Amino acid sequence: MSSKGSEEENEETLYPIAILIDELKNEDLQLRLNSIKRLSTISSALGPDRTRTELIPFLNESCIDDEDEVLLALAEELGNFVSAVGGAEKASCLLAPLETLCNVEEATVRDKAVKSLNKIATEMKAIQQTDQHFLPLVRRLSSGDWFTSRSSSCGLFAVVYPLCNNEIKAELRQTYGKLCTDSTPMVRRSAATHLGEFASKVEKEHVTTELINMFQHIRDDEQDSVRLLAIQNCVAFANILSAKESLQYVFPCIKSCSTDKSWRVRYMVAEHFRALCESMGPEVVRNELVGIYVKLTQDTEAEVRTAAGVKIAEVCSLIPKELLIKDVLAPIETLVYDKSEHVRAALASDIMGLAPALGKDDTIKYLVPLFLQLLKDEYPEVRLNIISKLDVVNQVIGVDLLAQSLLPAIVELAEDKQWRVRLAIIEYIPLLASQLGVRFFDDKLSNLCMTWLADSVFSIREAATNNLKKLTEIFGVDWARNNLLPRVMAMSNNSNYLYRMTTLFAISVLASVLNGELIAEKMLGVALNMSKDPVPNIRFNVAKTLQIIIPRVEPRIVQDQIRPCLTVLSQDDDPDVKYFAAQALHHVI
Repeated sequence: MSSKGSEEENEETLYPIAILIDELKNEDLQLRLNSIKRLSTISSALGPDRTRTELIPFLNESCIDDEDEVLLALAEELGNFVSAVGGAEKASCLLAPLETLCNVEEATVRDKAVKSLNKIATEMKAIQQTDQHFLPLVRRLSSGDWFTSRSSSCGLFAVVYPLCNNEIKAELRQTYGKLCTDSTPMVRRSAATHLGEFASKVEKEHVTTELINMFQHIRDDEQDSVRLLAIQNCVAFANILSAKESLQYVFPCIKSCSTDKSWRVRYMVAEHFRALCESMGPEVVRNELVGIYVKLTQDTEAEVRTAAGVKIAEVCSLIPKELLIKDVLAPIETLVYDKSEHVRAALASDIMGLAPALGKDDTIKYLVPLFLQLLKDEYPEVRLNIISKLDVVNQVIGVDLLAQSLLPAIVELAEDKQWRVRLAIIEYIPLLASQLGVRFFDDKLSNLCMTWLADSVFSIREAATNNLKKLTEIFGVDWARNNLLPRVMAMSNNSNYLYRMTTLFAISVLASVLNGELIAEKMLGVALNMSKDPVPNIRFNVAKTLQIIIPRVEPRIVQDQIRPCLTVLSQDDDPDVKYFAAQALHHVI
């Protein structure tokens, strides 16, 4: 009896791994992927011993030739497997499959395997097993024949270095130096990527001797894909070294990279410029880095100018105001007129951030003229980027001055003879309204919005009508009741049928954001009265509008007021009016 029970128990424990084997051999990629993601459940069923002796070896032998997606999932799962194999004391069994994954061709899989190895090594530190199991792994990978293993090894030095004695540490520094000058660019890239992290674990005296040489090798590498990584190392080394040492060792690299023959390297300088400024300190920023930044804004490549333009506020926040006015504003002005719309858009997205640094008077003197020019840019994204950041300027110079300086330009664009220019400004109005508030809108912009409702171009009237909905969502129903509806509903009596038509469009659009009570009180009566309009286009649009209103008001109102009106319209002489009235009647309960 006990023998039979033992057999059943054995079969039960074998079942999970048998299922896993079947699923991992299945042709369906998604099924294999799902089985990898369920490894933690399977390991729980097997227990730590069988997970170590059966599951891990099986994964190491059977899964390595699978698709990259499966390998990526496996690399991630193994990083969370320490408790599944019995804790940190037993975690060394996970190193073999992850070492195998560190050798695959796909970089994302290798990166994930390295990340998981670092995670496991951190847990192994506590029981001092890292040097026993992890150090040999690093040695094997760093001396491997394939570039993949050497590349992967670079991400493991930082975690193992602090746990070693001085002799081993010297060996690791020497090995890392060889990786920085490896014959394969991919290995040198990986060494460059992880150098800063490794340097943060190395003793200061060795950083200023050995690791600085590695840093300089990266800066002078023949491949721009390696050299561009020197910039992130500039930040890392500057944070480790003293100000004097940074000026001696790091600044020459920044200067060299800022004039590199490859635009990709110069781009990285612009991209990381704020971090470079913060790490190098205010004196170097004032004396050296401002000049480099100005040159980047005038670079021959648009991509570099774009990267510099989008960082203007960040960089200038670290520069004394007098230096900003003296040395930086003139180059910024040239970007306003840059031939590349991407550069101008990047500048427009960030230039408003200079206002707090300059203060009220100098913002009005130096920046407002630039804002005005960008507001007139032919490229829509440039205009949008300026309008979307007006709140920053508003906080510095105030609404009144903003209205005096920038509002005339907005109004001028809103009345432009080109309808597409008018349309662009209309679409920005809700954004502007949300930033500057209801009072500013009512005083300065509401009349403009009403003017657009009667524009000769249908697209303008349509956009202006849609704006009413957006403005109601921003300012609320009470604002719409008191400020918007009286003016819009009054248009229903205008002798020009376009005004009357716009009223119906407005009712249709606003019905979705107003409550039924307000619709019945303020809008329904207007629509019903317009059912007697002499223009057939108006009458059939009344039918369409009533169809939209039906689900928004009480059934009693539908039966007492809307149904009779639609019934009359369904007997209209005009076929279009009859058709749309009949369509609307189908929606009456």
